[in-house]
Amino acid sequence: MVATAQRFSETRPHVKIEWSKRSLQGFANEHIDTLAMNYDLIVIDHPWGGYAADTGILLNLDQYMPTHYLKDQAAHSVGKSYESYHFGGHQFALPIDAAAPVASSRPDILEQMGLDLPKSFNDLLQLASKGLVTMPGIPIDTLMNFYMFCCVMGEEPFLSSDYVVSEAIGKKALEMLKELADRLNPEFFDWNPIRVYEAMTVRNDLAYCPWAYGYSNYSRRGYASKVLHYHDLIKDDRGAVYRSTLGGTGLAISANSKNKDLAVEYAMFVANPIIQSSLFFDNGGQPGHRKAWQDDFVNIRSGDFFKSTLKTLDCAFLRPRYNGYMYFQDNAGSLIRDYLMNGGSTEDLIYSLNKIYLDSKK
Repeated sequence: MVATAQRFSETRPHVKIEWSKRSLQGFANEHIDTLAMNYDLIVIDHPWGGYAADTGILLNLDQYMPTHYLKDQAAHSVGKSYESYHFGGHQFALPIDAAAPVASSRPDILEQMGLDLPKSFNDLLQLASKGLVTMPGIPIDTLMNFYMFCCVMGEEPFLSSDYVVSEAIGKKALEMLKELADRLNPEFFDWNPIRVYEAMTVRNDLAYCPWAYGYSNYSRRGYASKVLHYHDLIKDDRGAVYRSTLGGTGLAISANSKNKDLAVEYAMFVANPIIQSSLFFDNGGQPGHRKAWQDDFVNIRSGDFFKSTLKTLDCAFLRPRYNGYMYFQDNAGSLIRDYLMNGGSTEDLIYSLNKIYLDSKK
């Protein structure tokens, strides 16, 4: 974003754009009210859509951007990335970054040990029993993985207005997650995706991660001491593909901005497919435009990260975006993580998740 801001300013000398960083956890949890009061441009997570629609805190981009431009963005969405920022009939952000949990590996370790990539959950458990598997285990990632297991069991979460997921599906999802977690080094409970990838690139005892939000940097030559290869997710024993939970980032504009026209112009510049495939990617960005994901040059420089994971992105589960969902997301993950760490009653856990869900809708 700093690179795109610099280039945008070079072509418009009267414009200066300064970016402030926040942590990955801050991106997931920090309320957007304060940000929208102090910044023209905000990089947001899509579950804020319902809140934005109800409060008017973000600009309705469809009222400021050409229809043909937004149609192109929609037609070249990676999975439901574009749709994820559309709520209440309005577009509240442009998908500048597309991400979902994908698989990653250290091929050199697997080859040295004569092992293949796992293709099923049973394969994964066997590899995990050898001590070669890790995954992110902090609350937010644990919750996203719970959604994934519910989906692969055949039921998307939040279809009902009364409960998160049916008890049978929820119980099975939790039990499968724990079955895997019990085979991993407990250090993973303190890791987010970046810490997973840092460990995989410097240690020689971690050969595979079945699902973590993809960071294409780690597949680029020279970024880390060891290059990671990325893959689509495993299938279940019936042949159904695992569906991870859509993430990514969107570029939004504060409704309080006194520079709306310039902010709109800059946002369109960043999300343009040419910029996404060149300047944005060249400076470490993970594009959100489909043309960039399919670009040969982008894939050559990233070890085919994008071509190798696009199927996973295309079928990823879209989280709810109703006003109040963030309360559920902020409070549910720690309960599931505690169950994975310490065990307990799945029935009680599902009851607690349902209570948080109903409270979030108030």
